[in-house]
Amino acid sequence: MIKTAITLVRLRWTLTLATLRKSAWQTVAYVFSAVLAAGTIIGTGVLAWFIGILPPFTVNADGFPLNILGPGGIVNIVVVLVGATMTIFIGFIQLMMLGEGSTMNPRKFAIYGIADRNLQFGLLLSGLSGIPSLTGVASLMLWTLAYRHMGPAVIISSLLAAVLAVITMMSISKLVIALSTTLVTSKRGKGAFYIFIVLTFVIICQLPNILVNSGIAFSLNTETWGAATAIAAWTPFGAAFQLPFDALTGAWAVLIARIAILAVTWIVCFAVCTWCLRHERLTIGANSPSETAKGIGAFAWMPDSASGAVSARLITYLKRDPRQAMTFAMPVLFLIIFAFQAHGISAVVWQSLIWCGWFMSVVESNGLAYDGRGFTMEVIAGVRGRTDRIGRVRVHVGIMVVYMVLLYLAGIVLVGALTGRWAQPDDLVTGLIFLAVGMGVALSGLGVAEVTSCVLMYPVASMDKPFSAPQGRAMAQGFFPFVYVLGSLLLMLPTGIVALVMLLTGAEGGIWLAIIPVALANGIGILALGTWLGGKLMDARMLSIVAALDSFASLQK
Repeated sequence: MIKTAITLVRLRWTLTLATLRKSAWQTVAYVFSAVLAAGTIIGTGVLAWFIGILPPFTVNADGFPLNILGPGGIVNIVVVLVGATMTIFIGFIQLMMLGEGSTMNPRKFAIYGIADRNLQFGLLLSGLSGIPSLTGVASLMLWTLAYRHMGPAVIISSLLAAVLAVITMMSISKLVIALSTTLVTSKRGKGAFYIFIVLTFVIICQLPNILVNSGIAFSLNTETWGAATAIAAWTPFGAAFQLPFDALTGAWAVLIARIAILAVTWIVCFAVCTWCLRHERLTIGANSPSETAKGIGAFAWMPDSASGAVSARLITYLKRDPRQAMTFAMPVLFLIIFAFQAHGISAVVWQSLIWCGWFMSVVESNGLAYDGRGFTMEVIAGVRGRTDRIGRVRVHVGIMVVYMVLLYLAGIVLVGALTGRWAQPDDLVTGLIFLAVGMGVALSGLGVAEVTSCVLMYPVASMDKPFSAPQGRAMAQGFFPFVYVLGSLLLMLPTGIVALVMLLTGAEGGIWLAIIPVALANGIGILALGTWLGGKLMDARMLSIVAALDSFASLQK
């Protein structure tokens, strides 16, 4: 087992070095990751050093004793709760951003006859040898500086806890990925599960803001946080972070019990992951449900033209692709999150329409990569770039108009529920202004997307495996979307200038309605320009696009 594991670790780094020699972008991404890792380690060490200077106990402004570094103190509570949250957060990140991976994918080792247990142990060890794991171990070890005055037992237990915590994080991450890829097998199930995971992750990220803005966080006292810490410390997520404080109080039996919880967690995770490997190997391709197409779908009612065929194909993809389904789910979530933080201020709800419109074309900014090799049929058929862009714009504009109107109606209901003012004229007018600006931003973003999808493409996960991570994706996916994100807002500058002038001149009442035609004209103009320019770029880069899509498809295997 050990020999196989070491071989897999060597293979992982051999493939990494080969990728760096082959791709300049991957080299830049790797250096950037190394710099971030070094910054994380140094930052953690500096923070731990200054926390270690604090007195164990002090007195607050009201004269009450304040426990800082002692057992059950502020540092104890923060470390355990943040550590437990970080463990869960890493599981979500691993599931969404990294997934199975395309280099050390267990399926690729099926032909070598490696025992399932040996293969799983090697994959776990190769994960622990990566930069994220090494960064985590080094950072948590440096956190020991915060406990440097608590005695050698605390220091040793903190160093041990650093290793145990990272092993636990990696084991849980492997378990989550294995279960998600083994138990969720149907396309519809994968799509629903993918949407659920992403929405849950967004809600978790927004939870601190919701708790703070709603005042709930300030209503919780130290005893409440202490009770939460005590519970988290007996779970696999927070047990490792409580070990130094057990050593501080001399609770050795408790410390051993927490280590036992972690060890059992590793064993269970390893056993389940091994079972998933065996289950997938024995059942792959068995009992695959067949689907019978009924009619020709959107092709029956779209215009009988080349652009109509492009529109119909895009609609068919949008209905079946869970990766692009987030385009329809996220705006609703934005509206709900802003409503929770509105404090009765209707403008907070209405301004969410701008961000909803801004988000709608994020996926379309890399739309051809989501189409994949299906785009090759267009090239073979001799479809012009302008025709393709028009076909795609037709679908997205139709979705945007209907969706934004529905969000406006939902905003009316939310504003009425939050303020007690139901369908008041001034609220309706305010909503219309924000609706127009949001629609303008959506159209502007779509115009930018029709350009970037032809020139700034990056590989995406396959439709069948939305949690996988094709190699060579991180650098491009991290930076290329910024062109859309910034461009769609910057190109709405004319609307912003008009709004600023009206604000500085003290415009009131109905004068603000002038923003509506300005914003819509601004968005339509950018959309028309983007459609024309995107068509020209597609005609010029047609063969390059096909070659890039073929390369992306090879990374998804």
